[in-house]
Amino acid sequence: MLKASICTIGDELLIGQVIDTNSASISRAIGAIGAKVTAMVSIPDDGARIISDLKAQLAVNDIVITTGGLGPTKDDITKQALATLSGTDQYYMHDGQLEIVHAILKSRGLDVLDINRQQAMVPKTCEVILNKRGTAPIMVFRGLGSGNSTLYAMPGVPFETEAALPDVVADIVAHYPTDNILHRNIMTYGMAESALAKKISDWEDSLPEEVHLAYLPDPLKGVRLRLSIYSGSLDNEKQIIDNKIKELSDILGDTIYSYEDDTLEGAIGKILKEKGLTLSVAESCTGGEIAHLITTVPGSSAYFLGSVTSYAVKIKEQVLGVPAETIEKYGVVSSQTVEAMADGVRKLTGSDYAVATTGFAGPGGGDEREPEGTVWVGIATPKGVFSQRYNYRNDRRRNIQRFAASALFTLLKRLRSEVLYV
Repeated sequence: MLKASICTIGDELLIGQVIDTNSASISRAIGAIGAKVTAMVSIPDDGARIISDLKAQLAVNDIVITTGGLGPTKDDITKQALATLSGTDQYYMHDGQLEIVHAILKSRGLDVLDINRQQAMVPKTCEVILNKRGTAPIMVFRGLGSGNSTLYAMPGVPFETEAALPDVVADIVAHYPTDNILHRNIMTYGMAESALAKKISDWEDSLPEEVHLAYLPDPLKGVRLRLSIYSGSLDNEKQIIDNKIKELSDILGDTIYSYEDDTLEGAIGKILKEKGLTLSVAESCTGGEIAHLITTVPGSSAYFLGSVTSYAVKIKEQVLGVPAETIEKYGVVSSQTVEAMADGVRKLTGSDYAVATTGFAGPGGGDEREPEGTVWVGIATPKGVFSQRYNYRNDRRRNIQRFAASALFTLLKRLRSEVLYV
């Protein structure tokens, strides 16, 4: 099996000023072609460390992919370290990347300085994959390590790395044999990871030796179960996985909301778009989080009409039409208030469906009846108005995420019952 290591370079990663998202993107891309990532290493802006750490990774991996340290400033020393590692002190100007440098700076209304041109200057020992989104090219060094290892040096800017990954993957496939690899994702919500593991324990124990299961929890997605088989006959792998997923579906039922790496908002969007239905949102404690999640889905304008962030009581009353006596009698955080909010925004926008939230995200707020961490979710549909209560024990930010995800899951269940399972 093809073995790979991902190495991020830069002090800013080690001191926490920048979050590394590149490693995950690269790992997914090369994992899809059958490469097994054996390590993820963070290296400081130190030439000697860059060389020694990369030598160690090249000695035990077929592929090493680095990101970062290729910028135009003096602290970007990766290129020089790679030249030394590959046994040269000579450079050449790559005309193709230089043209891109000129085009990018011109589009930004900037002059092309010598420091910018230097980014297209690369060690003589490397080949170049053009970076079409940035000024630093992807450098490819072959024959390192034991003689058959390749190092790909990619830029640290995430959108540049993402854009260049298909070209890097194509180069890997062109130079190395790859194995079959199969990943299948099962998205679940409404059950904690520990409870989920207990419920499917016998099923997990029955998995064939070649099938690997991973639990991947996320506050906005729920728990993603990933089934993987590395190498073998692809048709046989698919049959094995399909059989095990069918068994899992019988066990978990509606806890599963997707059989691909999806989100709650993505699953909702598919139903609304397919059925030609529309949606609106009224939010209090979630402060716009639900609307934000919905609009992250490409094409959401086809079904999402709009939202009201009714944080203040007077907005609930004056904009959404929640009766003052309802709030006075039952409280702001109550099933009656959230149902009135959902019904109000549905009437206001003319949408087919509406979802609303009101709760106490904390810290503070709440009482014995509705303690901190409580959220009421309201759903208004052509068939009526419904509500459901949830309670969480997290910090404010995590509570808001949980509230929003619970609202989306409640909406998804209602859509399935009224639209799909009729």
